[in-house]
Amino acid sequence: MIRCPECSAEIDVDEDEVEEGEILSCPECESELEVSQIHPVHLLVISEDDDDDDDDEDEEEEAEDGDKGDLIEEEEEEEVEDEE
Repeated sequence: MIRCPECSAEIDVDEDEVEEGEILSCPECESELEVSQIHPVHLLVISEDDDDDDDDEDEEEEAEDGDKGDLIEEEEEEEVEDEE
């Protein structure tokens, strides 16, 4: 018997029947769990929702940085033209 790292519910897993990297589901909290080690079995919580949100935020930040960079360049070009 092992316990879910998220909710501590008991999960009936036979060490001889799981493989490292296998994905299991907790019957109580429905978290997806990856087998990170066997003998003894050790589980890690996979949080796909959090990963998706982080990716979206990173893409938005990159897009914003690019837009700001373009605006700064346009302003600098206008200043150079004014000075001439």
